[in-house]
Parts: sequence; C-alpha cells; structure tokens
Amino acid sequence: MGVGGAMRTGFKYAKSHGYSQVIQVDADGQHDPRDIKAVLDGLQHADIAIGARFADKGNYTVRGPRKWAMKVLAWTISRVAGTTLTDVTSGFRAANMKAIRQYVDHYPAEYLGDTIDSLVVAIRSGCTVRQVAVSMRARQGGTPSHDPIKAAIYLGRSGMALLFALTRKKTEPSTN
Repeated sequence: MGVGGAMRTGFKYAKSHGYSQVIQVDADGQHDPRDIKAVLDGLQHADIAIGARFADKGNYTVRGPRKWAMKVLAWTISRVAGTTLTDVTSGFRAANMKAIRQYVDHYPAEYLGDTIDSLVVAIRSGCTVRQVAVSMRARQGGTPSHDPIKAAIYLGRSGMALLFALTRKKTEPSTN
C-alpha cells in the first residue's frame, strides 16, 4: 500500500490509542527535528499544520518544472483552503484529532496522495490548514527529482493528483 497505506495505519493507531496530535516527518532527513515543536504548535490555530519550506525561513530552493508545479499546486490549494499556502507538497505536517479522524476514513493511497490529495480531501472535509515556516536541510537519503525528465514526470503526476483530489466529493469525518 506504499506511503498512503503506512500513513493510514499510523492514523488508525493514533486514533485507537487516543492521541490528540500526530506529526509526519519525511524519511529523507531534510526536516530538522528542532522544528517539530513549531509545527505541532501550529495546531493551536488549525487542524493541520504544514512545515513550509518556502515561508521566509531558510534558503531551500527548487527550479524548473518542479518549481512551476509546486507554485501552481500551492496557488490552487490556497484557493481551496481560503488561506495562503506556499508548500503544499511538504511531508512535514501535524494533525489534530479532527484531522486524524478524517485521515483514518479518507487517506489516499495514490502517488502524491499523501501530500496533495490528502490535503484537498481534508480541507473539503472541513479541516482548517495553516503553515509554519521551517528550515530544510540537505537531503540525507533517497533520490531527488531534480533532472528534467523526473521534474516533467513530477509536474504531470502532480497535475493529475490535483485534478483527482478536486473531483472527490466533500465528506465529514466519522466521530467514533
């Protein structure tokens, strides 16, 4: 089931054990653990807090088609969320109990579903989203999508994931 299945399993575990908050941290080593508290503190004002790489902290940059895709996605999802979001593909996120319940019921398993689709579905299910500025470190593992072919594939897949997410019907998370 990939990342989506792993994430859904984690949210089910958190819900069944009564956790009021969870934090998601990508496995590539780019997220600074010192920012975890700041991302969790973002839940004071939202159901989902995103650790944003492009929110005036640090010097993380992206170029070419990948940058264009990220800007289009951020602009579009900002409109859906009713707030400015600069980094909707970030894998550094926190969720409160409302978001956890929604994710248990609706977390997608598709490629990029863990970032784009999950965010749109959560917003359309009534969750609020805010971002928190974080610094990013150099990738410590995995393969980046920086060459032109990978960037073009990322752009196409991102667009498809966004279209898929926007066509999903609005849902309410279960309360149990």
